[in-house]
Amino acid sequence: MSHSSPSTAQIGKQAESLACEYLQRQGLHDIERNYRTRTGEVDLIMQDGRTLVFVEVRFRSNPNYGSGADSVTRRKQDKLINTALYYLQQHPHYAHWETRFDVVSISSPANHPEFEWIKNAFQAER
Repeated sequence: MSHSSPSTAQIGKQAESLACEYLQRQGLHDIERNYRTRTGEVDLIMQDGRTLVFVEVRFRSNPNYGSGADSVTRRKQDKLINTALYYLQQHPHYAHWETRFDVVSISSPANHPEFEWIKNAFQAER
């Protein structure tokens, strides 16, 4: 029996864990992972002081296809924003907090992860 390579879902979970650990080393606190609604999913919800940070994690094994951040399309941003708004409705104690949308892009040349953390990667249009 041959060894199969990890599934996309397994790689995604691993990337999210790496990103969460990375952000914790930068001083953020983990609130929730893989928050799902009918309209979308937020990979990580973190706390940075009194700011609630909605984080999209992107992994790229091959940098020739651009950074992971490049793949966060306007449509994906809209889904993240709608999911974040739903989260805030369900958790009213965060209603007066600042919010931010970050992207953490992980590339893995030779199994040494490199992180690109883009704070305020995009804005919710109000």
